Amino acid sequence: MSRRAKWEYLQAIYARYQRASRVEKSRILDECCQVCGYHRKSALRLLNGPTPTQPHRWRRRRPTRYSAQALSILTQVWEAAGYPWSVRLKALVPLWRPWIRQRFSVTPPVERQLLAISARQIDRRLQVKKRSLKRRLYGRTKPGTLLKHHIPLKTDHWDVTVPGYTEIDLVSHSGARADGEFVHSLTLTDIHTTWTENRAVLGKGATGIEAALEEMRQGLPFTLKGLDSDNGSEFINDHLWRYTQAQHLQFTRGRPYKKDDNAHVEQKNWTHVRKLLAWERYDTVQAREAINALYRHEWRLMMNLFQPSVKLVRKVRVGSRLTRVYDAAQTPLDRVGACPEADRIKVAVLRRLRAQLDPFLLAQRIDEQLAEIFRRATPVRRMRVSTSSQVLHPSPRPPSKETTTG
Repeated sequence: MSRRAKWEYLQAIYARYQRASRVEKSRILDECCQVCGYHRKSALRLLNGPTPTQPHRWRRRRPTRYSAQALSILTQVWEAAGYPWSVRLKALVPLWRPWIRQRFSVTPPVERQLLAISARQIDRRLQVKKRSLKRRLYGRTKPGTLLKHHIPLKTDHWDVTVPGYTEIDLVSHSGARADGEFVHSLTLTDIHTTWTENRAVLGKGATGIEAALEEMRQGLPFTLKGLDSDNGSEFINDHLWRYTQAQHLQFTRGRPYKKDDNAHVEQKNWTHVRKLLAWERYDTVQAREAINALYRHEWRLMMNLFQPSVKLVRKVRVGSRLTRVYDAAQTPLDRVGACPEADRIKVAVLRRLRAQLDPFLLAQRIDEQLAEIFRRATPVRRMRVSTSSQVLHPSPRPPSKETTTG
């Protein structure tokens, strides 16, 4: 008997049951249990309750489309790529497909599933694993006061169609305390192509910042044309001002206390630095050199050659709702290669290198170097508070467990 037929039968006998005597109600209950197959207690609840309503129409659930093997491979690719956003991960799978075939022996049906899965479905499948990857980001920038009248504020949005105009920023690796001199990561990101370079410097001296900038400028596959920084003293100084003038670079700065003015590089500070090196303290020359060995080679190749990124095209506001529209996910190398202003020789060399490199092997080498870098981290000292004098006294503590999400 169908659900609808049972509902129609209950509708027919409900009024009669409400008016019936005790003996007649017992007879109607027996009949109802025999016709509908209900347990007597279920029939009592239905006939003594409110008027029966039309039964809920249950939607038939679609069968599972993606196999456990396909989801397992997708998870391993996501972890090897450094946990990219679902839209970037979907664009990354076709790029990594030759190496996925070699490493996982993928069958054609599984490969079709990997290529067909949507970004929204990736979010659903990886939702549980993503919750453990959220961290808090902080900085230790001191404002620079020199030469602010020489370096103009950039209050408009970057709207460039050629590579070379970049944003720069520092990320501190001071751990839980900011005393002494420690390593900083200098991040340079191109606005148009999203190409990103990183270098580690010990301290915030102008000479070290200039040397790192010059090294990154030489390695770019396009001509550097402009720098935009925050108002930190590591950038707003005479040394860097004279360097930008000698190299004929446009030098601008954001408004004080307005991080959104440098939104592009602030986002790379998270994806390229903090997710990689976490919040450990590095304050030795050996740690700086180990970090730079990773930045100059494996990390640079992984993020610029194998990691697709998206760019914000426009924002659409409808009432109080703001919708962001992004372009198709592409690697920085593909964006650079589409620019006529790029260095064609360097782009050709990088494309040949990408065709030869195994991204899974590259990710493995990154993990090995990260283990060496974490061994060079300075142990954190616990601060003990004296209740009598309220003076802080450092006491030694064993090193924290070496972890990374990169």
